[in-house]
Amino acid sequence: MGEHQTDGNGREIRGKLIWDHEPISSGDLVKLCESELNWKKSTTYTMLKRIESKGIFANQNGVVVAIIQRDDFFAEQSNQFVKDTFNGSLPKFLAAFTKTRKLSESEIDDVLKLINEHKEG
Repeated sequence: MGEHQTDGNGREIRGKLIWDHEPISSGDLVKLCESELNWKKSTTYTMLKRIESKGIFANQNGVVVAIIQRDDFFAEQSNQFVKDTFNGSLPKFLAAFTKTRKLSESEIDDVLKLINEHKEG
């Protein structure tokens, strides 16, 4: 099935596959999905319509482009996950994340740098 996987809901087409190749003609996207995901043309167009309706990508005159860039999309997904799962508490998320995983010195430095860069006030 190639290096791209899907969860059956089109998450791969909704994400990495298009962002890695956009702007891409819808015809080329059909060929790409056929070779990478073994999808039929109708499947690709169905999934494309679904992701267009979510406002993430658009098919503009036969060219598929991102409306929301990858980093912005994942930032919003991450915020929503923390909100839904940890009542919006970043410390609770970090506590759960580090409960079964130790952080390297480099990761700690990166996290502290992020905290200092994004402090309120």
